[in-house]
Amino acid sequence: MEALSRPAAASSAAPASGASAIVSGNTGAQSTPATGRALAVAPAEPGRAITRTPPSASALRRGANQNQNLQGEVARAQQAIDYLERVASQLEALKADLSARILGRVAASRQLEARTRQLGATLDARQKEGGAGLDARLDFDAVQGAQQRFRIQGLDIASLSGGASQTLGFSVGSAGGPQLATTIEPGMTPEEIARRLDRTLAPVKVRVGLDQDRELVFTTPEASFAKVKDAIAVTGRGRVDTTALPQSLQPKEWQLGNPDALRQSLREVVQALAQVRRSQDAAALALSSAMTRNAQPETPNLELAMIAEDFAATAASHDYASLLAISSALAGVSRDRVQALLGLR
Repeated sequence: MEALSRPAAASSAAPASGASAIVSGNTGAQSTPATGRALAVAPAEPGRAITRTPPSASALRRGANQNQNLQGEVARAQQAIDYLERVASQLEALKADLSARILGRVAASRQLEARTRQLGATLDARQKEGGAGLDARLDFDAVQGAQQRFRIQGLDIASLSGGASQTLGFSVGSAGGPQLATTIEPGMTPEEIARRLDRTLAPVKVRVGLDQDRELVFTTPEASFAKVKDAIAVTGRGRVDTTALPQSLQPKEWQLGNPDALRQSLREVVQALAQVRRSQDAAALALSSAMTRNAQPETPNLELAMIAEDFAATAASHDYASLLAISSALAGVSRDRVQALLGLR
């Protein structure tokens, strides 16, 4: 059997990128610029197997990690989309029942309590059914995942903005954690205080911001909140108490017996619906982006022909290395699988 060989004139042609084919002495190793493949070209030794340079272990690990990250993003986005669709449907039904009850339609009252309980149960199952990207406010974050918002007792704008300069030391962790320090100076605005604390606590994955009332709100990944909530210490105060902020929608606390309470519940439902729609858009965008990055480029027909030619040349060889490569490559490949793959093209 003749080994695959490429004419020297053809391989020496410079490609558009400026790279040139490289022929190494008498070893027969030739790299084709179009594909980057290393081919064994040995006119003097018929039957030598076609060889390619295998990818490095680090490249394989990097590719596997990237693939796992993409798969995780796809799974989080898809799970959030399914869950948010269910929440939106229940909110729409509840909105209709509340509106009917406010208008005095007695028929709607029979369903109102049942729908409220159903929504409450769905929200309680968020962590299990909504995925790791959806937090208690029904905000979706495909990259950082669900965040838990909380407050630290005694650490608020009023206590930090008045009086003299304050130097605060923080530690986070059961063993004392890293020691972090910052200084709050007189005259700093709430925004400046929040930014100063945020820079200080960011290394331990605790972020700081302001809520709508311009009060301090701390956030950390929901998955690690259990380890953080009882492990924050402040210089001069020791361990401090933390309070997790509840989910934004609380159906169990609604009072449905008077018109004012019904109107307040309806306002909360409308606001929750708007938030759910925003999160649906964010999850759909994240899913589309992950699917696009995960898409594999189609192999050009010319390269497919070269691969087929290389395989045919190797399959026709009679040396042990060629037979070993062929048998390993074909292990577990059935006729049905080949036909299925051919049907994709």
